[in-house]
This record gives sequence, C-alpha cells and structure tokens, in this order.
Amino acid sequence: MSTEPAVRGPSAAEPTSSPRERILATAAELFYKQGIRAVGVDTIVEHAGTNKMTLYRHFSSKDELVAEYLRREAVAADKVWGELAARHPHDPLAQLRSWFRRMSEHVEADERRGCALANAAVELPEADHPARAVIRDHKTAMRDRIIKLARAAALTEPKMLADELFLLLEGARVTAQSVGREGFGARLVRMGEAMIAAHRAAEVS
Repeated sequence: MSTEPAVRGPSAAEPTSSPRERILATAAELFYKQGIRAVGVDTIVEHAGTNKMTLYRHFSSKDELVAEYLRREAVAADKVWGELAARHPHDPLAQLRSWFRRMSEHVEADERRGCALANAAVELPEADHPARAVIRDHKTAMRDRIIKLARAAALTEPKMLADELFLLLEGARVTAQSVGREGFGARLVRMGEAMIAAHRAAEVS
C-alpha cells in the first residue's frame, strides 16, 4: 500500500537548488513518467543541467540514485498519515476510510501512473538491488498502519482486511492504466467500503 506521494521534477526544482537536489528532482519525474529502465544517466544529467561526474559524486551508481528517489517517495507518502490523524483525531475508522478515498482519487487522476514504489518493484526484479529493501520496508509499514487502524477501530480480522484493501488497490492501479479510469474512483470507493463494512458485521450484530 502506498499513499501516492507527489512526484517532483525539473520544473519543481529551484534554479538555485544544489546539483544533488536537481538530479533527484529530475530523476523523480523521469523515472515516474518514463520508467526506471528506460531512463539512463545521460538523460538525467542533460535534463538536470549537470554532468555524469557530478551525479556520481553524489550517487555511487544509478541503482543508488533509484533507491534514494524511492526513499523520498516513501517519506512523502508517510506524511499523509499525519494529515489524516490531525483531521480525524481519535477516530481510526474515519482515518482508514479517508485514506482509501484519497487513494481512489489518485487512481482515477489522469496525471498519475500508479504507485511509484509498486512500479519500481515490477521493473527491478533483482533481489539484491538497493531499491528492493526500500520498497519492501515501505509496503510492509503501510500494511502495518492499516492493521493498526483496523484494530483500533475494533474491526474483525484486521490483517485480512489490510490484505483485502491492498490487493484491491494494487489491482486497481494496474487496471486503471490498462483499460481507463473514468468513473473508476467511485467504484473503487464502493468496493473498499463494502470490505470495511464486512469487517464491522460482528461488531454491529
């Protein structure tokens, strides 16, 4: 699970930003829009207005640059949980439902291309790639957050609910890119709400 962090790119980088920040901002936009494998170091430095010597001064390899890009995406995604907690204090069920509605909006948004970390997981099958640990840790932490909220909301089988919502959301991201998004977000919300309601049945009865 992921909260769809905002993707930063060259247009978002200030002219006075450091070379490292420009490289990261450029890589973030290019990797997300075009794919990690499709974007080479030469393309990154050209768009960032720097050179390969500078890139390798800050990142030992392209793999390390990819890992740092995904770390930043994960940090940005984690901020959403704080926002939801502030908006719905002491109401874990409202936080969970709001999180899923927000994810549904991202799935339907035309400018989105799915979850950056999930996309990277597909592109990077090598178990020893430095980005794999970043992806695994982030996805695991997201699942743990859902479980914690479900338990706090007294929902039944919180682990099962977390897996159900995860599979629904991940599948929706792929489907939206494959067959279109129109009206997809609303349907996704209804399915998610039905799953959550099913885990409230024992509480209500």
